[in-house]
Amino acid sequence: MVTMSPIEFDGKIFISVDVTLPKTHLIAIQAHNGYIMCGALDVNLLNTRLQSRHIIAGRAVGVRTVEELLNAPLESITDAAASLGITIGMTGKEALSIMYDKTSS
Repeated sequence: MVTMSPIEFDGKIFISVDVTLPKTHLIAIQAHNGYIMCGALDVNLLNTRLQSRHIIAGRAVGVRTVEELLNAPLESITDAAASLGITIGMTGKEALSIMYDKTSS
């Protein structure tokens, strides 16, 4: 099952995507120029093989709900996310706010 829902905080709107698969649960929240995701996100792949795409993304591990993803510290981020000022340890909500406020390079 796939569920998409708008999320609003600080007057900003984002889209959450929740995918239930056999033995797996994927959660992501999208800003207009990037996203945060559960531990299934392969940040190394985005930084190496897909580097030319400049994907702005962050990964939080151990999350099972959208609310947990918003409040969890990011465990890893892409180089493109770092270029916007997003840092490891920042909450998902903080990272999304930066993505919302800044355009990709």
